Amino acid sequence: MAGVLTLAGCAKDSGTNNADSGGSGDAGPCVTAPEPPPPPKGSSRESKAPVDVDASDLRVGLAFDLGGRGDASFNDAAAAGVDKAKAELGVTDVSESTATANETEDAKKQRLQQMAAAGYSPIIAVGFAYAPSVKDVAPKFPDTQFALIDGTVDLPNVTPLLFAEEEGSFLAGVAAVYKSENCHVGFVGGVNTPLIQKFQAGFRQGAEAVSDEVQIEEDYLTPAGDITGFNDPAKGNAKSSAQIANGADVLFHAAGASGKGVFQAAKSAGALAIGVDSDQYKQQTMDPVKDVIVTSMVKRVDVAVFDYLVAVARDDLSTLPERFDLAAGGVGYSTSGGKIDDIVPILEGYKQQIIDGKIKVSAELEN
Repeated sequence: MAGVLTLAGCAKDSGTNNADSGGSGDAGPCVTAPEPPPPPKGSSRESKAPVDVDASDLRVGLAFDLGGRGDASFNDAAAAGVDKAKAELGVTDVSESTATANETEDAKKQRLQQMAAAGYSPIIAVGFAYAPSVKDVAPKFPDTQFALIDGTVDLPNVTPLLFAEEEGSFLAGVAAVYKSENCHVGFVGGVNTPLIQKFQAGFRQGAEAVSDEVQIEEDYLTPAGDITGFNDPAKGNAKSSAQIANGADVLFHAAGASGKGVFQAAKSAGALAIGVDSDQYKQQTMDPVKDVIVTSMVKRVDVAVFDYLVAVARDDLSTLPERFDLAAGGVGYSTSGGKIDDIVPILEGYKQQIIDGKIKVSAELEN
């Protein structure tokens, strides 16, 4: 889908170039919520104790989606979970392989089969695009454990690793409105699929929760079935530039490696941007554009992968949550760069209300 969602009564403000400052600390011209929810008492960022598990016997297969290690997004988050298992659990034997653009289903199946035949277990398939292949390959290797990120396959040796993307994206929407000078924000999705629509839905609800005047630009780079939208920075740049030309000054992307183009467009136009999946401010490849990244909607694929490997090593998968949501620490937001320090109490307040069930975030788009 493409276009602009306009809510009644949007009062635009010319604002200033806020790329360096990250916006002012006050509510700005866009916020119309009567009062932000109070932050919870105490810290919600407590670190977990080290895990006392020996996983040195595991031979881990990691089947990346398009973009692979180095995409500064979804795949890198999965890789970070395995890297942490190497450092903390004693994992040494890891096989990695990456999907290519427009590859056939047979190629995905062959990737998984080769890992399973070589004795790797567990095998982690990164992304919903692997669902058909996992469904075909897993029954042939009943003694091999598989994990499927963002997908569900109902087989005894397949564990789904699912997330509440809409909850983290809600907070991205709140942050976007608080940092907008124009009362105009944007969403850029990589591929128009139900999964990415969850990011869009949450972002829209978060923005609307704090403003009844905001305008929201919404675009996808490719339709369902064309996964190149996750690895096309040039197209991400073009769509983002068009949104900025329409007035959007804070853009949130859920577009994988294409997000680099979103950041480049924001940098060129003096706008701001919100990353996704990983803390993109910290990604080395983002150094030239990191000054426009105010926060990232962190989807903790690294946490899910690490926790899954711990559970496999303990031979107890029952400890894993059904969904990695805000309560489980599976989604959230980053504060690197200090650009949202002034609104962290506000974000924490909304976060706690979601965890407590006072705010229900829908994963479905409402037209």
